[in-house]
Amino acid sequence: MEAILSRFSLQGRPLTCERYGQGHINLTYLVTTDSGRRYILQRLSRAAFHDIPALMRNVAAVTGFLAARSTDPRQTLHLIPTRDGENWVRDEAGEAWRVYDYVEDSICLQVPESPEDLYESAIAFGSFQRMLADFPAETLHETIPNFHNTPDRYRIFRETLAADPMGRAAGIQREIDFVLAREEEAGALQRMRESGELPLRVTHNDTKLNNVMLDSRTRKALCVIDLDTVMPGLVAFDFGDSIRFGASTGPEDERDLDRIWLDLSLYRRFTEGFIPACGILTPREIETLPLGAKVMTLECGLRFLTDYLDGDHYFGISRQSHNLDRARTQFKLVADTERRWSEICGIIKNCRP
Repeated sequence: MEAILSRFSLQGRPLTCERYGQGHINLTYLVTTDSGRRYILQRLSRAAFHDIPALMRNVAAVTGFLAARSTDPRQTLHLIPTRDGENWVRDEAGEAWRVYDYVEDSICLQVPESPEDLYESAIAFGSFQRMLADFPAETLHETIPNFHNTPDRYRIFRETLAADPMGRAAGIQREIDFVLAREEEAGALQRMRESGELPLRVTHNDTKLNNVMLDSRTRKALCVIDLDTVMPGLVAFDFGDSIRFGASTGPEDERDLDRIWLDLSLYRRFTEGFIPACGILTPREIETLPLGAKVMTLECGLRFLTDYLDGDHYFGISRQSHNLDRARTQFKLVADTERRWSEICGIIKNCRP
């Protein structure tokens, strides 16, 4: 670690370097120097990200753009340059490393401790959209190609279903029928994106509460973190993923489906923060937010189900039916969304700026 850190322009000599956080993709460490400064050191996952230089160009461009428009340095991440003027290094083993300033006086929550925590995450992600409204989204690299191309997710699902490598298809006909019955609607956002009906935005694509830093004293939103999946996309993607995660009444691998439903009070609280904080959404974008919540939840369940059919190669599991359980929770949320559709659309209508 000393050899890696010596290649970055840190203030002071590193004293400690310890594992930090609960991330599952990159390896993250908290570094303290003898000057009292703290930094975040990360080893980027080559398994998840196949073009590290392009990913880091994205991160550098977005953080630089945000920094130029921020009044508080804690409103965005800050990359620490290397001693030769780059923003990341590759070690002798081929691993990629970067360093950020540590966001001082902040906290990161895995789950909301109150509805206000979810509201503040909405402020963070909405502000992220607003501050990047003038950024040329089309110049960003797709770090995970076709990430939210739902028709392509269906293509992969159908191919996996036809191959049925683990012989599991016969036992999940109900789930198969569920996703196939919604295939046409699931592709609506992608069709609107391709036709230009919805504007291309800079999207985060992993809008969970644990990717927001809150002020440790006020509990107000500071900044959005984990920018590796920042790509061109639709605002409905980010809104939908936040609802999928934040407005569910249980964890995404809950086996008792009677404990899973869409909490409309949380849905409303997130919406009350997100739409005004964005401030730049077109009427058509706002209209598609409920569809974004439904499609992102369905797409996530489809990915879990595909991985279950394929033998659980992508998502880590701790039991044989783990990915199937995850898929079922997502489908329960989709069904609950459909049942309460008029109420959901009413929430969106009442939260228009």
